[in-house]
Amino acid sequence: MEKVYGKSTDGALVYLYSLNNKNGMKAEITNYGGIVVSLYVPDKNGKLDDVVLGFDHLESYISENPYFGAIIGRHANRIENACFELNGKIYDLYKNDGNNNLHGGVKGFDKVLWKVTEVCPNLLKLFYRSVDGEEGYPGNLDVTVTYTLSDDNELIMDYKAISDADTVINLTNHSYFNLSGHASGDILNHMLKINADKFTVNNNECVTTGEIMEVAGTPVDFRQMKSLKPGLLSNDKYIQYVKGYDHNFIINGIANKPEYCAEVYDPKSGRGMEVYTTKPGIQLYTGNNLNGSLVGKSGVQYRKWSSLCLETQFFPNAMKHKHFPSPVLKTGENYHHITIYKFKNAFI
Repeated sequence: MEKVYGKSTDGALVYLYSLNNKNGMKAEITNYGGIVVSLYVPDKNGKLDDVVLGFDHLESYISENPYFGAIIGRHANRIENACFELNGKIYDLYKNDGNNNLHGGVKGFDKVLWKVTEVCPNLLKLFYRSVDGEEGYPGNLDVTVTYTLSDDNELIMDYKAISDADTVINLTNHSYFNLSGHASGDILNHMLKINADKFTVNNNECVTTGEIMEVAGTPVDFRQMKSLKPGLLSNDKYIQYVKGYDHNFIINGIANKPEYCAEVYDPKSGRGMEVYTTKPGIQLYTGNNLNGSLVGKSGVQYRKWSSLCLETQFFPNAMKHKHFPSPVLKTGENYHHITIYKFKNAFI
């Protein structure tokens, strides 16, 4: 089902699409930025709640969106000094995060209008051509993102791309989850597990230094499911740098098919979410920059630690660290990446 959602800044109509499954789950997605506007999931009693942060109106996504629910590209996360070298040439990008490039630049994939190429009751396929030089990136890049809401209560995101020149690409989704419901307050009591023995170290600008550390003995050790609260309230310097979690984890044993990498459980609602991916990294972000100034859906003021993001990705700043998995896409090669968010009613 589709309906007119509003108009983009150039006057083009923007649409909102509803995907449904046989269990009553519903996802609402707009072709502006490929944004997951809402996601209704049953709790332990079968009650549906919207578990992603967002806005009631398109205008807010256009004017003040902190990437709520959006497709992120060409390159998710940060690139140090907003430049990278490829084939002996330096490419300069926009500095939209201090001295660095963040989430593709000033007008990343979160702020463009995607073409709808297929829509079904449980599927939405989007297409966008990012032209050579857009935001400083080389090559004409054709991108397809397919959202599927399965009868196994999975929101599946399938990313494909091809370029006519060597380029860099690192696509992800930036949904902010609160499994108690988007309007329920903080996520301090959410339980988290991440299948990672190591993480990439950040500096005080949240840029990876190239150092890889063991999670053991640190607040970023989520090898066993535990509450987010102790870590968020920790005085550890890696937490204090970003006032919460904003860390990339190196997933254990990633393969060519989607593999388990993380899970979240909310004791209050009984909702759980497992994450599967084909990517080597996953970024945990706890909404540290939300301060109550944004008025979200139903007039809710979203505050610090009111949600968490689990963004599957290549490692941040990988073009500066050659020992990281490379985000380079060669001419004519196929980029393909799958992420699955699978919802369940109990884990523990």
